[in-house]
Amino acid sequence: MSNVVVNVLVAPYSEKDREAWNSYVDSHNEGSFFHLIEWSDVIQDVFNHTPHYLVATQDARIVGLLPLVELKSLLFGHSLVSTPFCVYGGAIADSPEIKKQLEDESVALGRKLSVDYVELRCRKASDNPLFEVSCQHSTFGWELSDGPEAILAAVKKKQRANIRHSLKKALEVAIDQDADTAYDIYSESVRNLGTPVFDPKYFPALVKYFGDKTEVLTVKSGGKPISSVLSFYYKDEVLPYYGGGTFDARGLKSNDLMYYTLMCHAQEKGCNRFDFGRSKNDSGAFKYKATWGMEPEPLHYMRALINATEQPNLSPNNPKYALFINTWKKLPLWLSRLLGPFLSKYLG
Repeated sequence: MSNVVVNVLVAPYSEKDREAWNSYVDSHNEGSFFHLIEWSDVIQDVFNHTPHYLVATQDARIVGLLPLVELKSLLFGHSLVSTPFCVYGGAIADSPEIKKQLEDESVALGRKLSVDYVELRCRKASDNPLFEVSCQHSTFGWELSDGPEAILAAVKKKQRANIRHSLKKALEVAIDQDADTAYDIYSESVRNLGTPVFDPKYFPALVKYFGDKTEVLTVKSGGKPISSVLSFYYKDEVLPYYGGGTFDARGLKSNDLMYYTLMCHAQEKGCNRFDFGRSKNDSGAFKYKATWGMEPEPLHYMRALINATEQPNLSPNNPKYALFINTWKKLPLWLSRLLGPFLSKYLG
């Protein structure tokens, strides 16, 4: 492979790099939970996609890395993504020059694999002429105040009223690693949005591979789960990643209680930041997160077209998917769970 920077070699990841890979992610200030090597295990195990992780070394020491996964579908095209099912990705390195070398190598790999495009889900802007930058998504988050009252006081007035409303209800909260309950509620929630759900093996696999970095918080009414969120913990930060609620959740404001309780719980565990994750700009989820008082941070996703002649648009806001979405919303829950995994594996 190329050797653009003096004495720096970019090569495919091998299993001998596993420990050093995660150590590098842990120590790098841009290393995120989504750069961890376990994502390669989860994606290969559950979705059967092919990882093409790249490692940059100098004198046998890792100086940069780039997780990449190949997705190939007759319906949705052929791509190389860093990283599917993750909101952040892209190369991290000791210097901008090494980072660019990794990015250039991803394009060379994309050409070798004859993909339609290469996508890097970068949090910050990167200056590379091979890529076009898109800022159609934003991420939300804030520093956690010290204690439940301070956390509540930081929330915007209207949202604070919703939380207080939910606190008056006889709702119970369970915190464990019950991936099945999280999946059941999430699958109902995304069906109602017209979105295909993931394979039922996915949530348990996240718990299996990431262990104590995962946690499920569930809100119950009369012993029945009505809201649930699967969260990740990394670098003193909590990331509520897959959350949802049943039909009863809206009236009881249990989703609001769920996120507020998670903030309080995470702060007690020693976390100092709450990462609310990405949302499509001006979407319903974007507007909901803004009601908490968090400021949106634009994400800088980069795409290099290889065989494609125009930028892909797999967004649910694309008008050509409107009929599909409206039809999917009407499917029986059991059928949406049966069919969803065949589509969602390519919509990461």
